[in-house]
Amino acid sequence: MKDTLKPRIKDIILYFTCEKGKRHQEKQINEQNNKSTRKKYMDKEEWYRQADYDVDTAEFMFSGERYFYSVFMCHLSIEKALKGLYIEKFGDAPPKTHILLYLLEIIEMEIPEDMYDFVFTLNRVSVLTRYPADLQKMLEDYDREKTKEILDKSKELLRWLKKK
Repeated sequence: MKDTLKPRIKDIILYFTCEKGKRHQEKQINEQNNKSTRKKYMDKEEWYRQADYDVDTAEFMFSGERYFYSVFMCHLSIEKALKGLYIEKFGDAPPKTHILLYLLEIIEMEIPEDMYDFVFTLNRVSVLTRYPADLQKMLEDYDREKTKEILDKSKELLRWLKKK
């Protein structure tokens, strides 16, 4: 599985090797080295509680027919669960990133192929839901059926990650 992860996130990893990406990472590392900031981000259980809260918020947004916000909250929930796993594995503050594939790679987590494919999809759509360029298009793209599928898969993935 690890070999299949690397080709899929090649472009993401390239970002972190370019000059802009390096400066971005250096800034994040400096912020994380601040002791008060580090302590705040070190409680894995807090990350898991927030992941649960965010998936509940995704449900709430879904029930209110705010579909693309539901998708955004699904991404946020999985991101926080992965950051909790990062703390559990490394005993250090997680990187400040929204890139789920990057988090999976640095945690070196092997997940079933269907879940990986979903993470890949969720990672891709999160940029669109985080920074929508066209509200009407977002409303059309994320209907009840499509959002329900993303929400259900997110809940399944979150349960799976929390068992790790």
